[in-house]
Amino acid sequence: MISKRKRIWGWYFFDWASQPYSTLLLTFIFGPYFTDIAIGHYMGTGLDADAAAAKAQSFWGWGIAATSVIIAIVAPVLGAVADSTGRRLVWVWFFSAFYILGAWGLWWVAPGGGIGVLFWAVTFFGIGFIGMEFATIFTNALMPSLSDHDDLGAISGSGFAFGYLGGLVALVLMLGLFITAPQAPPEDFATELAGETGEEGEPLVPLEEEPLAPAGDPRPRAGEGPRTYLGLPPLLGEDSETQTGTRIVGPFTAVWYVIFMIPFFLWVKEPKTAVSRIDLRRAVGQVIELLKGLRFRDSLKAYLLSSLLYRDALNALYAFGAVYAKGVLGWSIGLIGIFGLVGAAAAVLAAWIGGRADRAFGPKPVIVVSILVLTLVCLVLVGMTREQIWGIALDPSSTQSDNILFFCGALIGAAGGSLQAASRTMMVRHTTPEEAAEAFSLYALSGKVTSFIAPALIALVTGISGSQRIGFSPLIGLFLLGMILLIWVNSKGEQSR
Repeated sequence: MISKRKRIWGWYFFDWASQPYSTLLLTFIFGPYFTDIAIGHYMGTGLDADAAAAKAQSFWGWGIAATSVIIAIVAPVLGAVADSTGRRLVWVWFFSAFYILGAWGLWWVAPGGGIGVLFWAVTFFGIGFIGMEFATIFTNALMPSLSDHDDLGAISGSGFAFGYLGGLVALVLMLGLFITAPQAPPEDFATELAGETGEEGEPLVPLEEEPLAPAGDPRPRAGEGPRTYLGLPPLLGEDSETQTGTRIVGPFTAVWYVIFMIPFFLWVKEPKTAVSRIDLRRAVGQVIELLKGLRFRDSLKAYLLSSLLYRDALNALYAFGAVYAKGVLGWSIGLIGIFGLVGAAAAVLAAWIGGRADRAFGPKPVIVVSILVLTLVCLVLVGMTREQIWGIALDPSSTQSDNILFFCGALIGAAGGSLQAASRTMMVRHTTPEEAAEAFSLYALSGKVTSFIAPALIALVTGISGSQRIGFSPLIGLFLLGMILLIWVNSKGEQSR
């Protein structure tokens, strides 16, 4: 007999196992790597750097968009099938295979492979992404069977916290064991030229892209050989041409998932329900009836519209945050990785605290506070450069703007983690254990069917204004509209009826 505590911990392990797909592949490792090799390909066809970067981003964007369309179309039907047959775990098994196949296939995305490698990359990334999203739907659908209604907020928050911790650990392992850090100049590089002058008597100084490393710089010195961000020799050795240390992120993510899904499959069992055969016609009919029935379910309808807007804005903030840091403040990839670690660490703590606040006050106040924090972050991003923030002068030669963005990154991680956990709880309050898979597929549909809105608005406003900062301003409107729609959402969902 499996205890209630083990069932809950088994359910937590899905978040731990699956989170690296978002942390490592979508955001901090594979996404930037794909951009680099795509830019290299397009520059090889004769495009300049800016045009190549635009083509690379467009290629990646269309791949993600196509994947999102598939998820939006198929998710509600699959949810209805799962509810009508009474089976959820079998679908988690099935789509776990997609996750593993898609992640592992990214190993073959090597530099210099031409357009075929780019298609391979978005295809296998899409397969794994579909696996992650669909497995998440059916895992979320198991949540109502884990405990009593009053405990679900804390369970949801703890699950997200545990998942973010998994992503954080996975990112540290990738940076510390596989990925080569940039080398610092040798300590005696400047002193070798001290006192020497050029042909016209000017002091001869080293020509380099970055200032000389200060004493105590943790980066490896030139001549020491490649080192990771923890100062260790990379496990796969030198990879400047083959990029094996970066490409291993795909198999690493797949193996991580396989290992840490073991507790889930051992401890999480299917709730006892009536089991019937698959009937696609009936399932499609159920989806149509569910959509029609939304006109009589004002709270659920308002909540789906609200979450559609604020989740779209949050996902865009995740996706474009590193782009902002690179373009506006000129951050390196290594610094962006540290930025990700700060956000993930904040998300771990905040999701756990948010779960406790959810249990004490309900999910709606947690959602409202999280949206307000994220709106303020967007206001900071729109108004900040290295020289000023909303007219307040900053020292461009200092780290003032960097520190502000690091603080914003912590707020994004904290508020985003709490927002996602509380949103899952609010969805639970609008469904029953029998209809959970169908409800969460509808929740996934509302999050995917318009997932292009925020990126499209950012691109449009950026193009019109010519400012990357101002391009973030539509997110402020999306967050505020989402918060306004919460007025019509019953804080107790439909379980107060």
